[in-house]
Amino acid sequence: MRRRIRSTTIIAVRTAEEVAVAGDGQVTLDRTIVKSGAQKVRRLGNGQVIAGFAGGAADAFALFTRFEARLEESAGRLERAAVELVKEWRTDRMLRRLEAMLVVADTQRTLLLSGTGDLIEPDGAVLAIGSGGSVALAAARALVEHTELTGSAIARRALAIAADIDIYTGGTIACEVLPREQGDR
Repeated sequence: MRRRIRSTTIIAVRTAEEVAVAGDGQVTLDRTIVKSGAQKVRRLGNGQVIAGFAGGAADAFALFTRFEARLEESAGRLERAAVELVKEWRTDRMLRRLEAMLVVADTQRTLLLSGTGDLIEPDGAVLAIGSGGSVALAAARALVEHTELTGSAIARRALAIAADIDIYTGGTIACEVLPREQGDR
């Protein structure tokens, strides 16, 4: 039976003006916080893609490296790179053992990737993973619907709410933003 991924919370919020991906920096070992400022969100593909991970840190770094290679092979096409990574992740014996999930986004799409073959594009403007994912998702959906905040402000506020509730989500938040141009909407 696979272990539940609970090491962090990652959220992606898409508004008409921007795409924001944010994550907390807390690293836990069992029930102990061992670091509060880990970088779980980063830019890939010459800065045109933002990726965030929930799960084992070493596993996620291996996936970031592989995903970036797939982005290069596909000339920066997010969906093509995601499909190739998920296929490899699901079929490769070593990769199948990795305990992580990825959220990847560019100005056009937001996708969730996992080793079980998941490649999911959300119906709405928000996608969240990790132990505080459902809390952050609910908070962000409410904020998207009832405020005029930017995507990054919504992502940060939703993560702060998750950190107040979920013990595996820390209060140190990193957020990366891609501005959306008129043609991206």
